[in-house]
Amino acid sequence: MKKIISLVLLFTFALSGCEKDDICDANTPTTPRLIIEFYDINNPDLLKTVTNLKVIGQGMSEGIVFNETATDDSKYRTNASSIAIPLKTNEDTCTYSFILNDGNSNPALINEDIITFNYSRRDEYVSRACGFKTVYELNSSNPFVQTDGVNNDGSWMQIVELVEPNIENENEAHFKVFF
Repeated sequence: MKKIISLVLLFTFALSGCEKDDICDANTPTTPRLIIEFYDINNPDLLKTVTNLKVIGQGMSEGIVFNETATDDSKYRTNASSIAIPLKTNEDTCTYSFILNDGNSNPALINEDIITFNYSRRDEYVSRACGFKTVYELNSSNPFVQTDGVNNDGSWMQIVELVEPNIENENEAHFKVFF
């Protein structure tokens, strides 16, 4: 009997020295992406779906993946009223090309706008398992610069409006685009 009690006590002490696994929970907030919502220019309160929108970061050859299950170029296109795009964690600017009607057989219907986002960054400690996340604050005087892409007859994004300059989570829109 003493041997069993000794074995149980030894086992209990051995387990008490174990540490909690350092696994970052999937629900832990990490570096947030920039949320952009699209609205109807004729009815500003109504969300509007973009058609075959492709978003490509400056210097990148491929776009942001919006449809992970697709195996062709359609994985880079979205038909949604809201998108989430990452900002650079090692620079204070990030430039994207927003191509409306990407892949259309009529080149005249494809329209590209380029936006450079200007922001400051701050790293915040999350936990030992998750490390740090970066949060952003868009510049108050010049949060973005919008230009037309190559061979465009005008901007498809008629109004770009800053809604929330602090990018700390993905629970709210940071920009509204009216087209």
